[in-house]
Amino acid sequence: MSRRQANFNLQVEGAEMACTQVSVRRWTTKHVAKWLKEEGFCDYVDLLCNRHRLDGTSLLTLTEYDLRSPPLELKVLGDIKRLMVSLRKLQKQNSDVLEDLGLGCDGHVPQGDWLRNGDSGRDCDGAGGGLSGEQYLQYSNGKCKQHTRRLDPEYWKTVVSSVYVVFVFGFTSFVMVIVHERVPDMRTYPPLPDIFLDSVPRIPWAFAMAEACGVILCNIWLLVLLLHKHSLMGTVFMLRCVTMFVTSLSVPGQHLQCSGKIYGDMWAKLRRAVAIWSGFGMSLTGVHTCGDYMFSGHTVVLTMLNFFVTEYTPRTWNFIHTLSWVLNLFGIFFILAAHEHYSIDVFIAFYITTRLFLYYHTLANTRAYQQSRRARIWFPMFSFFECNVNGPVPNEYGWPFSKPTFMRRLIG
Repeated sequence: MSRRQANFNLQVEGAEMACTQVSVRRWTTKHVAKWLKEEGFCDYVDLLCNRHRLDGTSLLTLTEYDLRSPPLELKVLGDIKRLMVSLRKLQKQNSDVLEDLGLGCDGHVPQGDWLRNGDSGRDCDGAGGGLSGEQYLQYSNGKCKQHTRRLDPEYWKTVVSSVYVVFVFGFTSFVMVIVHERVPDMRTYPPLPDIFLDSVPRIPWAFAMAEACGVILCNIWLLVLLLHKHSLMGTVFMLRCVTMFVTSLSVPGQHLQCSGKIYGDMWAKLRRAVAIWSGFGMSLTGVHTCGDYMFSGHTVVLTMLNFFVTEYTPRTWNFIHTLSWVLNLFGIFFILAAHEHYSIDVFIAFYITTRLFLYYHTLANTRAYQQSRRARIWFPMFSFFECNVNGPVPNEYGWPFSKPTFMRRLIG
């Protein structure tokens, strides 16, 4: 045994008499070591007390996820479970200390419960079961109460993400100008065979209806964005720039009067790109483009807005969720019925958008990227934006302005 270890053991023995009279909040590493020995976890004294310097406060906030993940990485399942049982007893005995620290009597919830997308727990019988990583349970007078921990706002990241989205949309508009110059001649390259377009006659007003669905969805999303306390598509459009630039598909319908346009110098191209960007690429605003078929930008917007609305509103808002999905699906149908895109354009747009949205939120909600260097390499922007968010963003709403006061009371 080393001299350092021997001195540490002597100090622990000297503190045993006073330990029972000291509040857990004032426990030092010596008190924690004594408690571990009393509970039968002598093998972990060196790891927890010497290497990682756990005191009373950090001991109370220790979770099973902490024990399993780096830097502790306990390997024996039985020891993990037994240590958690002892910890929960200690937490229950010191519920007042945890309450002062802003935690429930069960501390944090395990990582496995972070897949709830910020919804309320459905069962209050377990130790925090069914709650998200940002929520916890507190028992008072025999009643189960649910609380939500505070998320610190990161305004500068919001600014960075907004700049990124504006840049991507502007770059997409410029690529659309380049693609329009390369659109294939309709006399040489007629529309490609498409089962849906060949089977369903064209509806002239359908594309305007598709954009109307998008406008309604956008208004719902803006309302959620305004009222959501923890507000959060540019990457999908960046990918779209690559696909529509690499391969130029022929025009999907004879009704489209498309021909390769030469905008002259760079300034003319930039002016056209600004016109597309300012008009949001919508025919309702007088913007008409050709050649940007693979894949459908309208489908991307409709699907992304739908997923944002359904993700960041409570699960009990069934009417809003149903309306969002109806607008999304009808919008996709109207795009095809207008013969503005091939079926494969719409399918690929829907698939890529949904997969990217689900992958992003699965990584964020489970914090899987913390243990995966591959995730940090392939998703560097994700790691940057989500590094300080523990688990799902809770669905809380409030009026963001100081006036009128009745709105703050009504929504808060």
